Amino acid sequence: MIQFEVETNCGNSRAGTLQTPQGKIHTPIFMPVGTLGTVKSMTPEEVAETGAEIILGNTYHLHLRPGDELVKKMGGLHKFMNWHGPILTDSGGFQVFSLAKLLKLDEEGVEIRSHLDGTKIKLTPEISIAIQQNLGSTIMMCLDECLELPATRMEVERSIALTARWAKRCKEARKKSSGDFGEQALFGIFQGGGELDLREQSLEQIVEIDFDGYAIGGLSVGESKEEMYRVAHHIAAKMPADKPRYLMGVGDPEDLLEGIEAGIDMFDCVMPTRNARNGSLFTSHGKISIKQSRFQEDPEPLDSDCACSTCQHYSRAYLRHLYKSNEILGVRLNTYHNLFFYLSLVKGARAAIKEQRFPEFKKDFLEKYHSGIDGA
Repeated sequence: MIQFEVETNCGNSRAGTLQTPQGKIHTPIFMPVGTLGTVKSMTPEEVAETGAEIILGNTYHLHLRPGDELVKKMGGLHKFMNWHGPILTDSGGFQVFSLAKLLKLDEEGVEIRSHLDGTKIKLTPEISIAIQQNLGSTIMMCLDECLELPATRMEVERSIALTARWAKRCKEARKKSSGDFGEQALFGIFQGGGELDLREQSLEQIVEIDFDGYAIGGLSVGESKEEMYRVAHHIAAKMPADKPRYLMGVGDPEDLLEGIEAGIDMFDCVMPTRNARNGSLFTSHGKISIKQSRFQEDPEPLDSDCACSTCQHYSRAYLRHLYKSNEILGVRLNTYHNLFFYLSLVKGARAAIKEQRFPEFKKDFLEKYHSGIDGA
């Protein structure tokens, strides 16, 4: 199973360790998204080089391709993709509402059409757990309803009640079978939209069931940053102090620092990898688009303050050439840099927390980040 320990607090921010059967995770941590058993364009060895200590797999997508039964037959997701560190698998719930055509949602679960070929797929709490057990992830997530916002208060009340009932069934499903890959941790997800009292109510309902960690769901789904920060700051401090706190699907560097300040331990987002494929790169002086003509003859590294291999060996001009030429190497170098940047940010935040200087770290980072590359 897993063991979590908070080593240091600096205000509400926390530096901790999460011990798992596949290795130790130092928090706060960012988790690269490896939807289909791969962090796009990267080898697992390269992902580890960027500082990643845990990655994500996606229950819905891996159920469709190559199939969770096949992954199980191949020895589980760790062996299948040759990633030896911890893996967290989401429940598939978010993809149900974001990608596939919803046919029916009721007490039992959801029925959807595959976004690949339109075939009907059923996903219940029990099925979600069974798929994740076949994958053999380190941490499984409960199936929840990720409510589309904006929503009425009545809709939010109905949603958190259903999420709580599904969470109980997820825990019962794990009790009945530990799967073929040993005991896996299980995190509960609470919802509540922007209604702070319903957030508290949902949190209480999920904590009462008792999970190995807790996740804030239903943020970064279209609401303003101010709204997201308001909810995160309010609810994070009320989450159990002795369990990992996970803010799902967040976000850009500013969001990570805000979440860390609120007391969050774990983050994931497709932003660094997806943006890299689109030529949008993060630097210590802010985000840039490498496709811009101003970089055509620029001999400087992408970010002179970055120690990643992309910045140590390649110029902005070369990265622009690769992007404009649609070369695969450009995607790889960009992805390596963006992941390294994110992992370096949380590593720096952790060090600052341990040295009781996180507010100064956040202030200094944001001042520089907003200054613009080359002061522009």
